[in-house]
Amino acid sequence: MAAFNFTPSDPSTFILMGIPGLEAAHVLISIPLSMFYIIGLLGNFMVLFVVVKEQTLHKPMYLLLSLLAVTEISTSTSIVPKALCIFWFNLKGITVGGGLTQMFFLHAGSMMHSAVLMTMALDCYVAICNPLRYSTILTNARIAKLGLVALVRAVLFTLPLPLLLSRQPFCANRIIPHTYCEHMAVAKMLCGDITVNRMYGLVMALVTWSDLTLIALSYGLIIRAVLRISSKKAHEKALNTCTAHICVMVTSYPLFLFSTLAHRFGQGITPHVHIIFANFFFLIPPMLNPIIYGVKTKELCDKVVKYTCRMRSPGATDFQPA
Repeated sequence: MAAFNFTPSDPSTFILMGIPGLEAAHVLISIPLSMFYIIGLLGNFMVLFVVVKEQTLHKPMYLLLSLLAVTEISTSTSIVPKALCIFWFNLKGITVGGGLTQMFFLHAGSMMHSAVLMTMALDCYVAICNPLRYSTILTNARIAKLGLVALVRAVLFTLPLPLLLSRQPFCANRIIPHTYCEHMAVAKMLCGDITVNRMYGLVMALVTWSDLTLIALSYGLIIRAVLRISSKKAHEKALNTCTAHICVMVTSYPLFLFSTLAHRFGQGITPHVHIIFANFFFLIPPMLNPIIYGVKTKELCDKVVKYTCRMRSPGATDFQPA
C-alpha cells in the first residue's frame, strides 16, 4: 500500500494524515473500520427498505427509525470512504471545497441524529405517559413535520461553519492530523483569529447538549410515571417500550461525550486514541442500532426475516399452487 503515495502539494488542498503515530497499522485498523461500515450500511438500508415496503410499518416509531437510519448512513458515509482511501492507498489529499463539504455533512448529520434521538424520547414519553392520546398526538404527518424541523435546524446551524472558515485565508501548513475534516482541526489552520470559530463550535456543542438534557427530562418523567403504576405487568410493558431507545442511547452518547470532552479538555489523552474513538463514534451506533431495533421490535424483526427469506429464494413464490 505504501507504494501508492498520491499526497498532493497543491496549496488548495488539505492533507489528512489518518492516525498519526499508527501509520504502520493503518491497513490493520481499516479491517474493523470497513467491516463496521458495511454491516451498518446493510442494516440501515434493510430497515429503510422494509419500512418503505410494508404499509403496516408506516407508523411514527418506524418513521423515526427510518430517519435515524438515514442520518447514520449519511454521517458514516461522509468519513469512511475517505478514511479507507488514506489507509489503503495513501490518498491523503482533499480539496478545500471537498473538506468543507465533508465537514458540513458530518456535523449536519450529527445534529440531525441528535434531534431524531430527542424525538424518539418524546415518542416513548407519549406512549407511556399519555397512551390513550398517542395516535392523535404523534401522527405520521406530525412526525414528518418534526423531521423537517430537525433537518432545517441542522442545516441552519451547520451552514455557518464552512462559511466562517471560507472567509479567512489558510496558512501554508495544511496538514490535518485526522482521518476527516473536523471543524476545529480545520479552524486551527486559519492564519487569522479563530475566536469566532471556537465560540460557534461551542454553540453547536451546546445545541447537542440541550437535546441530551431534553432526553434526560423525558426519561425523568417516564420513570416518575412508571413508579406510579401498581401493576407489575404494566411496569414490564412500559420498560419494553423504552428498552430499544435506551440501548440506542447507550451506544450513541457515551462515545459522543468522550469525543467532545476529550477534544476540548483532554490534552493528556494520546491523539491517536482520540482519533480512533472519534471514528468509531460514527461507526458503532450505525452498526448496532438496526440490530437493537430488529431484536427488540418483533414486528420489524418479522418483516426483515420475511424479506430476507424472499431474497434467498426469489422464485419460491412463483410456483405457489392455485
